[in-house]
Amino acid sequence: MSQELSYLEANRARFLQDLLALVRIPSVSTVPARAADVRRAAEMAKAYMEQAGLEHVQVIATSGHPVVVADWLHAAGAPTLLLYGHLDVQPADPESEWTSAPFAPEQRDGRLYGRGTADTKANVLSGIWACEAYLQTSGRLPVNVRILLECEEEVGSPSLAAFVRDHRSRLAADAVVNLDAGQQADDQPSLTTSYRGLIGFHLEVRTAAVDAHSGGLGGLIANPAMALAHILAGLQDPSGRVLVEGFYDQVRPLTKAQAAQLEAMTPLAKRLADGVGAKGLWGDPEFSPIARNWLRPTLEVNGVGGGFQGAGSKTVIPATAFAKITCRLVADQDPEAVLDLVKRHIERSAPAHVQVSFSETSGQATPYRLPDGHPVAEAAGRVLERLYGRPPILVGGGGSVPATAILQAELGIDSIAFGFAQPDERIHAADEFFRLSDLERGRMAVAMLLAEVGAKRTEGAQSAN
Repeated sequence: MSQELSYLEANRARFLQDLLALVRIPSVSTVPARAADVRRAAEMAKAYMEQAGLEHVQVIATSGHPVVVADWLHAAGAPTLLLYGHLDVQPADPESEWTSAPFAPEQRDGRLYGRGTADTKANVLSGIWACEAYLQTSGRLPVNVRILLECEEEVGSPSLAAFVRDHRSRLAADAVVNLDAGQQADDQPSLTTSYRGLIGFHLEVRTAAVDAHSGGLGGLIANPAMALAHILAGLQDPSGRVLVEGFYDQVRPLTKAQAAQLEAMTPLAKRLADGVGAKGLWGDPEFSPIARNWLRPTLEVNGVGGGFQGAGSKTVIPATAFAKITCRLVADQDPEAVLDLVKRHIERSAPAHVQVSFSETSGQATPYRLPDGHPVAEAAGRVLERLYGRPPILVGGGGSVPATAILQAELGIDSIAFGFAQPDERIHAADEFFRLSDLERGRMAVAMLLAEVGAKRTEGAQSAN
């Protein structure tokens, strides 16, 4: 495949410009006012795929943001891979914390800074560029390829399941190559074998119809901010173990071998914590830090508020207080069941004279785990070993990629994580960046993976004619 790699090298300057143009689009799916920008990102990706030589490229509307699909299906007898990624990004707020404007990408010290660089526009384009290298040189791919790019991953992929259900034949494949992924370090490749699921909700605590004078009514009515504090304190013990009855009932116990392997990876946990300036590692002492991060569920307060927020003092008892709460779930936990457990716990623990109400703030994601010995995962491992000079380690994903569970449930296909973001690249935070060296390595890796899977003729592959 020397001509394909030569093509990738010869077009590196154009590829960078393509990425810069895509990062400049503020495709923030969580903000309704950005819907047109999300659509612009989808249309730009469509143009890039058409330029690459892919076929049947479409931007298709859903009940939410659009989906972009494409394919090339002329490798008779070869496996079919579905390349998955997303084009939407997290909000950049507060923009004052950015060194450079989040949607004006800037190169500094071998890094490209901008919202969406690492999560996950660079990885998405690497997949398109790899296909282009084949189609613009030899005129064909070593495997059949379908591409699915969604624009709602950052809000939990609420429209994706219905879309996949309605387009089964168009998305049929032997395996998913999930480009929304990363590696552990510059010199340490990894394969992600699991992702945690997600539930989220907004909790409101109300004690009165309007704010009240803290002197006139102090001692007569309940304070919702204090009531909320009591509720939140009752969700976890001081070590972080969740106190909701039944929360851990469906969680798989760790084997002795798993526990020992994860304990040995504590230096990685320390490096991740240091990367955000944390004051140290924290969590349930019964489990090692990496076990807590990959294979144990969590409950987090993502935001809290109520009452006067301005400078100075305002002596009121606020009428309401709120918290935004999410739980990361692990294999075998059912999102709806866990959500019900947490809500019922809050209702039981609410103090007297307090009204609690719930509204969803994010979509749900089912946990996902890759079966052992998957042939495409093994092919990915061989590619990573050639690129890095050492075999990949098997890791768990602490975050959620809803598409993995959706595609498994709707199409019966598993997802192999194959991206090149690194843990320190400030995904979801200010000054998000992507290493330019990984931009080159990523597109080369996807091209190599297509060749590796095509050469091995993965057992059980479907023939696409």
